Amino acid sequence: MSRILVVEDDAAILRGLVLNLELEGQRVFTATDGEAGFALLRQAKPDLVILDIMLPKMSGFEFCRKARAESIGIPILMLTARGEEVDRVRGLDLGADDYVTKPFSLPELMARVRALLRRAQRRSGKALIDELKFDDVEVDFRKCEARKAGRLVEMTRKELGLLRLLASYEGEVLTRDELLDQVWGYESCPTSRTVDNHVAQLRAKLEMVPAEPRHLLTVHGTGYRWCA
Repeated sequence: MSRILVVEDDAAILRGLVLNLELEGQRVFTATDGEAGFALLRQAKPDLVILDIMLPKMSGFEFCRKARAESIGIPILMLTARGEEVDRVRGLDLGADDYVTKPFSLPELMARVRALLRRAQRRSGKALIDELKFDDVEVDFRKCEARKAGRLVEMTRKELGLLRLLASYEGEVLTRDELLDQVWGYESCPTSRTVDNHVAQLRAKLEMVPAEPRHLLTVHGTGYRWCA
Protein backbone atom coordinates (compact mmCIF):
# COMPACT_ATOMS: atom_id res chain seq x y z
CA MET A 1 0.00 0.00 0.00
CA SER A 2 1.32 3.43 -0.99
CA ARG A 3 0.52 6.68 0.77
CA ILE A 4 -0.84 9.32 -1.61
CA LEU A 5 -1.56 12.96 -0.86
CA VAL A 6 -4.21 14.65 -3.01
CA VAL A 7 -4.35 18.46 -2.88
CA GLU A 8 -7.43 19.58 -4.82
CA ASP A 9 -10.07 22.22 -4.06
CA ASP A 10 -12.75 20.88 -6.43
CA ALA A 11 -14.90 18.63 -4.22
CA ALA A 12 -16.21 16.45 -7.07
CA ILE A 13 -12.73 15.81 -8.50
CA LEU A 14 -11.37 15.14 -5.02
CA ARG A 15 -14.07 12.54 -4.28
CA GLY A 16 -13.45 10.78 -7.58
CA LEU A 17 -9.71 10.64 -7.03
CA VAL A 18 -10.03 9.36 -3.46
CA LEU A 19 -12.55 6.67 -4.49
CA ASN A 20 -10.40 5.35 -7.33
CA LEU A 21 -7.15 5.46 -5.37
CA GLU A 22 -8.71 3.62 -2.44
CA LEU A 23 -10.16 1.01 -4.82
CA GLU A 24 -6.56 0.35 -5.91
CA GLY A 25 -5.59 -0.20 -2.29
CA GLN A 26 -3.84 3.12 -1.67
CA ARG A 27 -3.97 5.08 1.57
CA VAL A 28 -5.11 8.60 0.72
CA PHE A 29 -4.60 11.92 2.52
CA THR A 30 -6.44 15.01 1.30
CA ALA A 31 -6.27 18.79 1.52
CA THR A 32 -8.24 21.52 -0.23
CA ASP A 33 -5.69 24.34 -0.11
CA GLY A 34 -1.97 24.61 -0.66
CA GLU A 35 -0.97 25.50 2.88
CA ALA A 36 -2.87 22.61 4.46
CA GLY A 37 -1.52 20.31 1.77
CA PHE A 38 2.06 21.32 2.45
CA ALA A 39 1.60 20.73 6.18
CA LEU A 40 0.30 17.23 5.37
CA LEU A 41 3.26 16.67 3.07
CA ARG A 42 5.58 17.10 6.04
CA GLN A 43 3.43 15.16 8.50
CA ALA A 44 2.12 12.21 6.46
CA LYS A 45 5.31 11.65 4.41
CA PRO A 46 3.42 10.35 1.36
CA ASP A 47 4.93 8.35 -1.48
CA LEU A 48 3.33 10.56 -4.14
CA VAL A 49 1.44 13.85 -4.42
CA ILE A 50 -1.42 14.63 -6.81
CA LEU A 51 -1.42 18.41 -6.89
CA ASP A 52 -3.80 20.92 -8.46
CA ILE A 53 -2.13 24.09 -9.76
CA MET A 54 -4.93 26.56 -9.02
CA LEU A 55 -5.24 26.30 -5.23
CA PRO A 56 -6.21 28.80 -2.53
CA LYS A 57 -3.58 30.05 -0.04
CA MET A 58 -0.64 28.49 -1.90
CA SER A 59 -0.55 27.64 -5.61
CA GLY A 60 0.58 24.30 -6.89
CA PHE A 61 3.61 26.02 -8.42
CA GLU A 62 4.68 27.41 -5.03
CA PHE A 63 3.94 24.07 -3.32
CA CYS A 64 6.19 22.28 -5.80
CA ARG A 65 8.96 24.88 -5.53
CA LYS A 66 8.97 24.69 -1.72
CA ALA A 67 8.95 20.89 -1.72
CA ARG A 68 11.98 20.68 -4.00
CA ALA A 69 13.76 23.47 -2.10
CA GLU A 70 13.42 21.29 1.02
CA SER A 71 14.83 18.30 -0.90
CA ILE A 72 11.51 16.46 -0.79
CA GLY A 73 12.03 14.22 -3.79
CA ILE A 74 8.80 12.21 -3.94
CA PRO A 75 6.92 12.19 -7.28
CA ILE A 76 4.52 15.07 -7.91
CA LEU A 77 1.73 14.73 -10.48
CA MET A 78 0.21 18.11 -11.34
CA LEU A 79 -3.42 18.67 -12.33
CA THR A 80 -4.23 21.76 -14.34
CA ALA A 81 -7.20 23.20 -16.19
CA ARG A 82 -4.79 25.27 -18.25
CA GLY A 83 -3.78 24.12 -21.70
CA GLU A 84 -0.95 26.57 -22.31
CA GLU A 85 2.43 24.97 -22.86
CA VAL A 86 4.13 27.62 -20.71
CA ASP A 87 2.25 26.43 -17.60
CA ARG A 88 3.13 22.80 -18.23
CA VAL A 89 6.78 23.68 -18.77
CA ARG A 90 6.84 25.85 -15.65
CA GLY A 91 5.46 23.04 -13.51
CA LEU A 92 7.97 20.52 -14.86
CA ASP A 93 10.88 22.93 -14.43
CA LEU A 94 9.83 23.54 -10.81
CA GLY A 95 10.19 19.83 -10.16
CA ALA A 96 6.88 18.18 -11.06
CA ASP A 97 7.33 14.69 -12.47
CA ASP A 98 4.22 14.61 -14.64
CA TYR A 99 1.03 16.53 -15.38
CA VAL A 100 -2.54 15.87 -16.47
CA THR A 101 -4.75 18.51 -18.04
CA LYS A 102 -8.39 18.73 -16.94
CA PRO A 103 -10.74 17.25 -17.90
CA PHE A 104 -8.81 14.01 -17.64
CA SER A 105 -9.46 10.30 -18.02
CA LEU A 106 -9.40 8.54 -14.64
CA PRO A 107 -7.92 5.31 -16.09
CA GLU A 108 -5.11 7.33 -17.67
CA LEU A 109 -4.46 9.24 -14.45
CA MET A 110 -4.36 5.99 -12.46
CA ALA A 111 -1.88 4.57 -15.00
CA ARG A 112 0.33 7.62 -14.55
CA VAL A 113 0.16 7.24 -10.77
CA ARG A 114 1.21 3.59 -11.00
CA ALA A 115 4.06 4.48 -13.37
CA LEU A 116 5.35 7.20 -11.02
CA LEU A 117 5.19 4.85 -8.03
CA ARG A 118 7.11 2.17 -9.96
CA ARG A 119 9.83 4.64 -10.90
CA ALA A 120 10.05 5.88 -7.32
CA GLN A 121 10.53 2.30 -6.11
CA ARG A 122 13.30 1.74 -8.65
CA ARG A 123 15.00 4.95 -7.60
CA SER A 124 14.86 3.94 -3.95
CA GLY A 125 17.18 1.04 -4.74
CA LYS A 126 19.92 3.41 -5.84
CA ALA A 127 21.06 6.39 -3.78
CA LEU A 128 21.49 9.40 -6.04
CA ILE A 129 24.45 11.64 -5.35
CA ASP A 130 23.93 15.03 -3.71
CA GLU A 131 27.14 16.66 -4.94
CA LEU A 132 29.38 16.37 -7.98
CA LYS A 133 32.85 17.80 -8.62
CA PHE A 134 34.90 17.49 -11.82
CA ASP A 135 37.35 19.73 -13.61
CA ASP A 136 36.41 23.26 -12.47
CA VAL A 137 32.74 22.39 -11.95
CA GLU A 138 30.89 21.97 -8.64
CA VAL A 139 27.24 20.92 -8.51
CA ASP A 140 25.04 20.87 -5.41
CA PHE A 141 21.92 18.94 -6.37
CA ARG A 142 20.19 19.67 -3.05
CA LYS A 143 20.40 23.39 -3.74
CA CYS A 144 19.87 22.92 -7.49
CA GLU A 145 23.02 24.97 -8.04
CA ALA A 146 25.98 24.54 -10.39
CA ARG A 147 29.17 26.58 -10.60
CA LYS A 148 31.95 26.53 -13.19
CA ALA A 149 35.22 28.22 -12.23
CA GLY A 150 33.31 29.71 -9.29
CA ARG A 151 30.64 31.32 -11.46
CA LEU A 152 26.99 30.32 -11.23
CA VAL A 153 25.76 28.34 -14.23
CA GLU A 154 22.08 28.65 -15.11
CA MET A 155 20.57 25.19 -15.34
CA THR A 156 17.05 23.82 -15.64
CA ARG A 157 15.74 21.19 -13.26
CA LYS A 158 15.65 18.63 -16.08
CA GLU A 159 19.31 19.30 -16.91
CA LEU A 160 20.21 18.84 -13.26
CA GLY A 161 18.09 15.70 -13.01
CA LEU A 162 19.72 14.20 -16.08
CA LEU A 163 23.22 15.04 -14.85
CA ARG A 164 22.49 13.66 -11.38
CA LEU A 165 21.14 10.39 -12.73
CA LEU A 166 24.04 9.80 -15.11
CA ALA A 167 26.69 10.70 -12.51
CA SER A 168 25.01 8.48 -9.90
CA TYR A 169 25.46 5.51 -12.25
CA GLU A 170 29.08 6.34 -13.07
CA GLY A 171 30.48 4.06 -15.74
CA GLU A 172 27.13 2.44 -16.51
CA VAL A 173 25.37 2.92 -19.82
CA LEU A 174 21.85 4.33 -19.48
CA THR A 175 19.62 4.07 -22.52
CA ARG A 176 17.65 7.02 -23.84
CA ASP A 177 14.43 5.28 -22.82
CA GLU A 178 15.72 4.79 -19.26
CA LEU A 179 16.71 8.45 -19.07
CA LEU A 180 13.34 9.56 -20.41
CA ASP A 181 11.53 7.33 -17.94
CA GLN A 182 13.56 8.43 -14.92
CA VAL A 183 13.94 12.16 -15.64
CA TRP A 184 10.91 13.12 -17.70
CA GLY A 185 8.44 10.52 -16.58
CA TYR A 186 5.23 9.32 -18.16
CA GLU A 187 4.66 12.04 -20.74
CA SER A 188 3.70 12.06 -24.40
CA CYS A 189 5.88 15.02 -25.45
CA PRO A 190 9.52 14.03 -24.80
CA THR A 191 11.33 11.82 -27.32
CA SER A 192 14.82 10.37 -27.51
CA ARG A 193 15.82 13.59 -29.26
CA THR A 194 14.89 15.43 -26.05
CA VAL A 195 17.63 13.51 -24.22
CA ASP A 196 20.15 14.27 -26.96
CA ASN A 197 19.35 17.99 -26.82
CA HIS A 198 19.70 18.12 -23.03
CA VAL A 199 23.02 16.27 -23.13
CA ALA A 200 24.27 18.76 -25.74
CA GLN A 201 23.20 21.64 -23.46
CA LEU A 202 24.98 20.08 -20.48
CA ARG A 203 28.15 19.65 -22.50
CA ALA A 204 28.01 23.26 -23.68
CA LYS A 205 27.60 24.50 -20.11
CA LEU A 206 29.97 22.20 -18.22
CA GLU A 207 32.51 20.38 -20.39
CA MET A 208 35.92 21.97 -20.92
CA VAL A 209 35.69 21.29 -24.68
CA PRO A 210 32.02 20.59 -25.53
CA ALA A 211 32.88 19.16 -28.96
CA GLU A 212 35.24 16.66 -27.28
CA PRO A 213 33.44 15.67 -24.07
CA ARG A 214 35.40 13.83 -21.38
CA HIS A 215 32.55 13.14 -18.97
CA LEU A 216 29.18 13.01 -20.76
CA LEU A 217 29.96 10.26 -23.23
CA THR A 218 27.77 8.95 -26.04
CA VAL A 219 27.36 5.20 -26.43
CA HIS A 220 26.29 5.05 -30.06
CA GLY A 221 23.03 3.31 -30.73
CA THR A 222 22.28 2.97 -27.02
CA GLY A 223 22.49 6.06 -24.81
CA TYR A 224 24.97 7.80 -22.52
CA ARG A 225 27.32 7.15 -19.64
CA TRP A 226 29.15 9.33 -17.14
CA CYS A 227 32.91 9.10 -16.83
CA ALA A 228 34.53 10.96 -13.90
